[in-house]
Amino acid sequence: MGKERIDDLGINDKKIIQNTDYFCFGIDSVLIANFVESNSSKNEIVDLCSGGGVISIIISQKKACSKIYAVELQKEMYDLLERNIKLNTLEKKIIPYNLNIKDFNIDRKVDIVVSNPPYKEVGTGTQNFNDVKYIARHEKECTLEDIFSCACKLLKQKGKLYLVHKPQRLADLITVARKYKLEPKRIRFVYPTKDSMPSIVLLEYVYYGGNELNILPPLYEYDENGEYSKEIHQIYGIGAKKDGE
Repeated sequence: MGKERIDDLGINDKKIIQNTDYFCFGIDSVLIANFVESNSSKNEIVDLCSGGGVISIIISQKKACSKIYAVELQKEMYDLLERNIKLNTLEKKIIPYNLNIKDFNIDRKVDIVVSNPPYKEVGTGTQNFNDVKYIARHEKECTLEDIFSCACKLLKQKGKLYLVHKPQRLADLITVARKYKLEPKRIRFVYPTKDSMPSIVLLEYVYYGGNELNILPPLYEYDENGEYSKEIHQIYGIGAKKDGE
């Protein structure tokens, strides 16, 4: 079982089981879940590399949609995903799949794909001998190109892909996406403080979208007092209305 804990997600009494021996979610997962725009209760969403399910659970509570298909390869993380769905009584909303994203498919196109994929290319960064953590952080089983290829296969025309990644990969995040007809439409950089370099980038793509790109205002995690910024407090707030309500 490892070192498990249950964390409160701060919205509608939803909670998440995490195992500190594996991979615990960070602010990047919370930010990309909130960055998603979904304005129809009929929308179907696929969460690629879903881990323990934090993105799917947040979206289920804060965004309008009918179903979320959560795809996770690693058995250890998939076990947490299944248990988190049951813990929050979301069996009718979130459908889990224990698959490599390259093997995932359904019999129709979806409206939205979202992912917090591994950030590091194989051979970069510190080697972690915990295979669960290594696979979550490195492109051993899922490359950036795999994400775009899968999204291209799954999305309706004009459907949207939402991705969180590292700013250092921005050139790849644009050029590889265009190979799969995914056009970046909105980009937002996330900075720890106003005096720091960006640590995260949030991206919205449209499948067969036009080539107009909007750079959104920066998002700062902390204010000058070292406290969470006002916007971060709002993002972590309780009982936010769903899009379209």
